[in-house]
Amino acid sequence: MRRIFDEARVFACVGASANPARPSHYVSQFLVDKGYRVIPVNPGLAGQTLFGETVRADLAAIDEAVDVIDVFRQSEALPGLVEEALAMVPRPAVLWAQLGVIHPGAARRAHDAGMTVVENRCPKIEYPRLYANR
Repeated sequence: MRRIFDEARVFACVGASANPARPSHYVSQFLVDKGYRVIPVNPGLAGQTLFGETVRADLAAIDEAVDVIDVFRQSEALPGLVEEALAMVPRPAVLWAQLGVIHPGAARRAHDAGMTVVENRCPKIEYPRLYANR
C-alpha cells in the first residue's frame, strides 16, 4: 500500500458524494488534503463540482490518466467497474475497493489484467497507519 500512496497522483472516486457526512466525501477530501488529485465519479452529480473537479458520470468520461480507481459502491458493481477501468487509456494501475466492498471474481479479473487490487480497505485508515509522522 505504501507504494500505491507514493506513486499515485490521481484517484478517481467512484460513488463520490456531495454530502460531507458520507464516507465517499470525507475520504476523498482526506486524499485531496494529502495532496492527491481526486476526480469524482457519480452519474447523479455529473457536471457539478466537487473537490475542485468536475464530477464525471462514469469512468469512460475521464479522458486523462488516473492512477487509482477508488470504489465506494456495492460489491455487485465491481465487475462492471473493472471492465470500465480496463477500457481506460492509459489503464489505471490500482483498483481500490473500500471497506465492505469485496468481489473475488472482479478482483481476479483486475489482477489478471495487471492491476494492483486492494479490497475491504480505506485509504483514510491506511495512510495514517503507514505514514504516522506525516
